[in-house]
Amino acid sequence: MLQARGLTKRFGGIVVAQDLDLDLAPGEVVALIGPNGAGKTTLFNMLTGFVRPDQGSISFADRRIENLPSYRRARLGLARTWQRPRLFESLSLLDNVIVAGRDYPGERLTNLVFAPGRIREREKAGHAEAMHLLERVGLAHRADSIATQLSYGQQKLVGLARALMNDGRCILLDEPMAGVEGRTVETMKKVVRDEAAAGKAVCIVEHNIGFIRDMCDRAVFMFNGRIVASGSVADLLADQRLTALYFGSKS
Repeated sequence: MLQARGLTKRFGGIVVAQDLDLDLAPGEVVALIGPNGAGKTTLFNMLTGFVRPDQGSISFADRRIENLPSYRRARLGLARTWQRPRLFESLSLLDNVIVAGRDYPGERLTNLVFAPGRIREREKAGHAEAMHLLERVGLAHRADSIATQLSYGQQKLVGLARALMNDGRCILLDEPMAGVEGRTVETMKKVVRDEAAAGKAVCIVEHNIGFIRDMCDRAVFMFNGRIVASGSVADLLADQRLTALYFGSKS
């Protein structure tokens, strides 16, 4: 579904990503692991169009996308979350999810004049879809709450619902478990499992090893802007060389 080849990025004289290859398949959950500063989020940013690679190619659903802006990649079905939720703080949870919808006819001035019925139908459908997603993440009862009234973990769930608003085929989750605890953990796991079971490709940047062990089919290990290993989660977690790289030990 998604294929990256030879992605390289430099900021000035610093190489933050070098010759990265990544494949994500439908129904697969892949962990992207490594110490802070390894280049994991930079890879996500290149895949989603927020950072332009200096070299390399990205294909999504058999289409080259490395030169497309981020919003066009999102319209093709490439969705993501962020390390921080990035919600609209003055909007309700419902509106935070609704605004992530695409192809609202009301965005075109001519439709406001000539197709008001179509606008009302699309808005009604968007409202229903957003409520369904809030129900999936256990927050439908808080739909009218302002985003800042939620805990950090709940805000992460709203960010996840927003990423799913367009029924994307590939979902990139950037540290979804950071600051998440209690029942929110199980909710996050269930949503990820359901998306994979529905044939979505899921890639997760995460430091929570328990979550990775429970959720992921395979893992890719990054260090200093390079992919240094890939394989089953169990094999990578058992590799003492990778453990030393992760924790900075020389032993």
